[in-house]
Amino acid sequence: MPWFLYVIECAGGRLYTGISTDVARRYAAHAAGKGARYTRLHRPERILLTVEFDDRSTALKAEYAFKQLSAAEKRAFCARHGGTTITTCS
Repeated sequence: MPWFLYVIECAGGRLYTGISTDVARRYAAHAAGKGARYTRLHRPERILLTVEFDDRSTALKAEYAFKQLSAAEKRAFCARHGGTTITTCS
């Protein structure tokens, strides 16, 4: 089962990053106020990026690495890879 790293743009231009096996379901939970505390405080506006991984471990490592980037680097990465583009990684 594939895992996905996703990046959501929230109110005020803030970014939220997470992993899930079903990004649409997870985004719906965030939008309904049933997701992370962060997205309850900063309403999600749109998904900027989803990246597919073969397993949870790889997705978690990618999430950690992504979160180490500065906000500018995160935005540049999302811009380079297009909005809501699914990229398969090994």
